[in-house]
Amino acid sequence: MALNKEQIAQRIARELRDGYYVNLGIGIPTLVANYIPTGMNLVLQSENGLLGMGPFPLTGEEDPDLINAGKQTITTVPGSVFFDSAMSFGMIRAGRVDLTVLGAMEVSQQGDIANWKIPGKMVKGMGGAMDLVASAQNIVVAMMHTNPKGESKLLQACALPLTGKRCVKRVVSDLAVLDIRDDRFHLLERAPGVSVDYIRERTAGELVVPDEVPEIQF
Repeated sequence: MALNKEQIAQRIARELRDGYYVNLGIGIPTLVANYIPTGMNLVLQSENGLLGMGPFPLTGEEDPDLINAGKQTITTVPGSVFFDSAMSFGMIRAGRVDLTVLGAMEVSQQGDIANWKIPGKMVKGMGGAMDLVASAQNIVVAMMHTNPKGESKLLQACALPLTGKRCVKRVVSDLAVLDIRDDRFHLLERAPGVSVDYIRERTAGELVVPDEVPEIQF
């Protein structure tokens, strides 16, 4: 059974470590804030000017003045700091972000990512993704394994305009967890009840499969 968006975020939360500064991109990545392990000390950074982002607010407790880069209402934690976006991007470009979690429309087996533009469609801008992929020490992608037409989004080469080259280290999709190394996808874990053959059929890039592939545990 394929993972839902909350389960993808929950699995990605296992990539977090004590002391990390973490940037969560728009979409599925924002949900990771709800699954930070109890007792873990880390700081969530938002490129619109915040260090110390908390989980999403409960219904009825939203503050319209507290938003993330995706304009979603958020909460803060004790010690949170607000500043302008210039300082925020200064942190990003200086390599101060330990882990970045991004969504993607396509990822290649070389670790290239395309997540900002579909030719012919209007976009407001590229946002901070290009700065993040150029500067973050580790990049994990949260995405659906296929597009709405059922076509693979894990490719030999991206067809859409690139956000960054050779930067993605790991992909967590609704079907699997995969590492990218040696210019190939390496299957690490599979969604509960999803077969290796099912994943292979939906992965257009070269896929390395070990003898045993455990199911993702929650």
